[in-house]
Amino acid sequence: MAQQEAKNLDFKMDAAGVYREDVYTDRKVGTIRVLKPVKSDGSDDISRATLYVGEAQILTPVGTLPVTFEIQAVTLDEAIKNYGAAAKEGVEHAVKELQEMRRQAASSIVIPQGGAGGLPSGGKIQIP
Repeated sequence: MAQQEAKNLDFKMDAAGVYREDVYTDRKVGTIRVLKPVKSDGSDDISRATLYVGEAQILTPVGTLPVTFEIQAVTLDEAIKNYGAAAKEGVEHAVKELQEMRRQAASSIVIPQGGAGGLPSGGKIQIP
């Protein structure tokens, strides 16, 4: 089944949506990726805005969790200044998603219905 799904995937790149990526870090708090729009020939595409993407990590009981978030900025200097607020918002969003996934996992426990004659069948818990 996985092979069938892989055959249906389209790995064609969007020539109109290509970016060049530069990475900046302070080696302490996090990383900023600057995505500069380019044309398919590699020349700058001034018709599209440069994107600034921040990256950080948070510690969880099962290890580190990478957090990626967009930083609203026009320049790298502005992105550096806005990093803290954007990181805080990104971490809060990640924590909410984790809580929602936990809630969904907790509510997805299924107790099997019916055994012989419609009676419960051994009480085994199954997680779909």
